[in-house]
Amino acid sequence: MKTVLVESEYPVSTNRLWALVTDYGALAEVMKGIATFEGLPPGRSATGQTMNIMVSLFGKLPKQPYTIDIVECDDDRMILRSSEKGSGVKSWRHTLTVTQTTTGCRLTDCIEIDAGLLTPVFARWAKYLYGARHKPRLELLKNGRF
Repeated sequence: MKTVLVESEYPVSTNRLWALVTDYGALAEVMKGIATFEGLPPGRSATGQTMNIMVSLFGKLPKQPYTIDIVECDDDRMILRSSEKGSGVKSWRHTLTVTQTTTGCRLTDCIEIDAGLLTPVFARWAKYLYGARHKPRLELLKNGRF
């Protein structure tokens, strides 16, 4: 098991960022060029949701089955917790929080990964993946989409 922590700062209100990070359409947009999803539902995350989707890295590698269970999506506390697995990952537990700062807000992604012997590789991938979402999110916020 390995834990990865990624923090990003945004110059917007917590409500705007929370709306963006819990929206599946926005997720698909911020992941363009990195991963494509087949079967991702419309709308927002909701507690108790289970998604069986197909994921393709870079939109070029073969699609792989992946399951995401939304354990908690608390709009008041701005906490999203998911339990995920598939594509070589035994367990990928993701906790996302949005907190207010003096200049806007902070998004914190904490990911606990178990992929057996490949855990270090998946941990490096997670660090890259969650960090890469920052610039596209800033663009969506700048363009007033959220």
